[in-house]
Amino acid sequence: MRWPLLFAALFPVVALADESRELVGQLGSRSALMVLHATQREGERSPELGVTTLKEGNTAILYGRPATGELRGTWHRGMFKGMRYGPGGQERERFELSEEFPPLDGYSAGVRCDAGDGRYASTLAYSIESGKLANLEWRSRVAPGGHSCLLTGLKQQPFKGGLRFASGRCSVTLREAGEFVRIAAENCTAQCGSEAYLEPLIVDRRGRCQLLRQEPK
Repeated sequence: MRWPLLFAALFPVVALADESRELVGQLGSRSALMVLHATQREGERSPELGVTTLKEGNTAILYGRPATGELRGTWHRGMFKGMRYGPGGQERERFELSEEFPPLDGYSAGVRCDAGDGRYASTLAYSIESGKLANLEWRSRVAPGGHSCLLTGLKQQPFKGGLRFASGRCSVTLREAGEFVRIAAENCTAQCGSEAYLEPLIVDRRGRCQLLRQEPK
């Protein structure tokens, strides 16, 4: 399952708090998901980045590692448009990315899949019909300690730009990213053992899933 995921870092050239953002859109002729990591600088927060250059890599940790390219463009009202350049400065392809994800009101799927790496294993199963949750169960286990997570019994919540299911503070969010659906859990430590966690996944149209990250943790 091949898909374009971009990790980008915005170092302290504008006033942003430490945070991560996700954007979805087109990279050339392909659908793409970008994870943007911003760092903090003194001063007032700016709602717009204006003319911006982002360092691109294949891992969420970009500091001290060679970039695989650059995204140069203009960020305005949640839209980032411009040109992608290779590490040698050559033009690669145009891109257009947005912080606004499409709705999933008509999404229907029955999924049961496994994903993992050497020490982490995850099993996801859900049934959704026309944007309405029938059931969802998400398990994970981390070796060698065997600590695990279990999410079940979540209820649907109103959510713009995707679907959200929650139980107390714990929530699971589904968002469309081109030909894939990205699924991630937040604030679910109470459902996990002390060393366990739930990694974000992407699910394709055939119901196959893989970890969102591209290298072992």
